[in-house]
Amino acid sequence: MKVLFISPHYPEEMQGFTRGLAEVGAQVYAVGDVPEAQLPGHVRKYISGYLRVDTLFDEAAALAQILPFAARLQPDRVECLWEPCVLLAAALRERLDVPGMSRDRVLGFRDKTLMKTRLIEAGIRVPHFAKIRTAPEAFAAAESIGYPVVIKPIAGAGSADTFRVDSQAAMEGVLRQIGHLEEANLEEYIDGEEYTYDTVTIRGNPAFESVTQYYPKPMEARHQEWVSPAQLTLRDPFAHPEVHAGIELGRRVLTALGMETGFTHMEWFRKASGEVVFGEIAARAPGGKLVDQMNFANDLDIFREWARAVCWHSFEATPHRRYYCAAVFKRAIGRGRVNAIRGLDALRRRCGRGLVALELTPVGQPRRDWRNTLIGDGFAIIRHPDHHEALRLMGQAISDLRLYAG
Repeated sequence: MKVLFISPHYPEEMQGFTRGLAEVGAQVYAVGDVPEAQLPGHVRKYISGYLRVDTLFDEAAALAQILPFAARLQPDRVECLWEPCVLLAAALRERLDVPGMSRDRVLGFRDKTLMKTRLIEAGIRVPHFAKIRTAPEAFAAAESIGYPVVIKPIAGAGSADTFRVDSQAAMEGVLRQIGHLEEANLEEYIDGEEYTYDTVTIRGNPAFESVTQYYPKPMEARHQEWVSPAQLTLRDPFAHPEVHAGIELGRRVLTALGMETGFTHMEWFRKASGEVVFGEIAARAPGGKLVDQMNFANDLDIFREWARAVCWHSFEATPHRRYYCAAVFKRAIGRGRVNAIRGLDALRRRCGRGLVALELTPVGQPRRDWRNTLIGDGFAIIRHPDHHEALRLMGQAISDLRLYAG
């Protein structure tokens, strides 16, 4: 089994998927835009070959460099889990006649307007929306849909360039901020709790399902520096009746968009009335340590099981569903270099062995730009079998663990 894997080292979680492919018996031939010597050693040991290309973001240029290499290699699979390159992988599959989702089908998971159009055709509730290219189109769409609205990129990831707009005056400022985008998606703002629905699917059927709740919504955390974004992966989503409708929604979305085999990451809303509304979905793994949370919550290796699914159409691990697992991301208070970390000893005492991962910007190092990364100045991952105690521990990490800069 030869697998051509695009971007084996970045984002960071791709390193786990590279390992997973090798551990299930695949020969991993990687494609990236950095010299092979710059790959981490623990990545290089899992690859059987490497092609450096000038760019991964110009599809035509990348295809011109990859196709001769791939034609000689004759891979059995072409895979990519990094959002900007999923269409490149699909184009390669089509040109090489390799099994996997077509470019058109992958586009349905990438283009938010096309995505929602296809779901409406399947009778699925999505936010009212419009594609906009000009300021007059934006104002007209907002008036038609009704404020507040949300503006986001057509093909984005995370909450970059995503804004809530409450009025015509606010719209003018937001349009200046997104002037670099050729087009955008303008949609109804959904007032409700926000969750994920994450799966590994095999031939369209979920072999693994996970639900995580955001605290607060990512869009709110994106624009408020003082917030410590957090997310809680449910121990067993099937034991929480309040998310059952979201799980069913997710399954319907997978069917409507024609998901085949691979990872999916969907976001959805639960309104106070109990109505569930689709947000968006991607045919890739989530970032922001969410894959690690799934592993810690279930005592499995989802990196390896994804690889087993795409290579052999099998999922062998048993999700034990023993823990609620929280991730809390920290942002230093102040500017300059981190000069103090407070509350860490108390958090360690309270969590004990439940503090399963911790990475903070060391004292003396410059604080990171919170606008460019969810991880910010580090994170704590905490697990506990009890829901209420997991929430309490997450709350302590949010309120009491603090980094200061100056």
